[in-house]
Amino acid sequence: MLDIFRGLKNLVKVSHVKNDSPVFRLHYSITVMILMSFSLIITTRQYVGNPIDCVHTKDIPEDVLNTYCWIHSTYTLRDYFGKKQGISVPYPGIANSDGDAHTKKHYKYYQWVCFCLFFQAILFYTPRWLWKSWEGGKIHALIMDLDIGICSEAEKKQKKKLLLDYLWENLRYHNWWAYRYYVCELLALINVIGQMFLMNRFFDGEFLQFGWKVIKYMEDDQEDRMDPMIYIFPRMTKCTFFKYGSSGEVEKHDAICILPLNVVNEKIYIFLWFWFILLTFLTLLTLIYRVVIIFSPRMRVYLFRMRFRLVRRDAIEIIVRRSKMGDWFLLYLLGENIDTVIFRDVVQDLANRLGHNQHHRVPGLKGEIQDA
Repeated sequence: MLDIFRGLKNLVKVSHVKNDSPVFRLHYSITVMILMSFSLIITTRQYVGNPIDCVHTKDIPEDVLNTYCWIHSTYTLRDYFGKKQGISVPYPGIANSDGDAHTKKHYKYYQWVCFCLFFQAILFYTPRWLWKSWEGGKIHALIMDLDIGICSEAEKKQKKKLLLDYLWENLRYHNWWAYRYYVCELLALINVIGQMFLMNRFFDGEFLQFGWKVIKYMEDDQEDRMDPMIYIFPRMTKCTFFKYGSSGEVEKHDAICILPLNVVNEKIYIFLWFWFILLTFLTLLTLIYRVVIIFSPRMRVYLFRMRFRLVRRDAIEIIVRRSKMGDWFLLYLLGENIDTVIFRDVVQDLANRLGHNQHHRVPGLKGEIQDA
């Protein structure tokens, strides 16, 4: 089991080259690892051990009843969740099932939880996979081991010149590259919101309010409150088994089943509810930040100055004024990866070139230069 988790860690290992934001990394790294771990835990508990135990009679073999109830689902009775346990009912939701069939709440999801968690992990990794194919290793190719900063002066000078030449010759050509990353961040937001609704459908419309109900349950009076977790993840349910009796007539057997796996399921999904809400909030803030960057050159100058203190303000202003948002985004990512002193020199040299050529044609433009 430990070997499996070590392999999982390698699967979602984050590269030392940073070509995305910390919030985006939460989606494809931490969240994927969490979902895969939960899937493995549920799979282990489900297929190694006994995920369901039903109270049986001598007429029905234990293994037959357990397997039947696991495959064909179990149920509780909605009208009996509010009853006093030990007085009116033996357990919330458990009572005589001869009444109205509409009061039955069937539980069919638990066989699929491990597969659903695995599918969710794939969906969370999809925006990252898309960005990797679109990014094409550009950042890794451009840094040329300048993140270490320990090399001969001649080698360092040559690499800085190569990087500067690339930035100069491809100025104003990076907008589409940057926008594709922003699309991936938008997909990450759509994915996490979509998964909330996916799980809501998975749990028959009970998941969206799950977290709020748990919080309210913790605040309610202990005598009157009903645990919302046992409504979605009951530990005890009912199962109806039919078979031919000795007389040849169909006999009905009501069994009470214990679902120990739901003790784990409820903890997993209450954690996922709060984690997905946090991810949604952080990703939404990130996208608002992206919109501000796109429409406000002044904000680009401010953010660049705040992040890279060694770079002079006048150099940043020249670059932002004479380039486009995509160039700013590329430089920002390069600054996250390259040695700070080397990056300062590259930015200053680029600003000097732009300053000396402000009355001439800039690569990538036809006609006169326009402000970003």
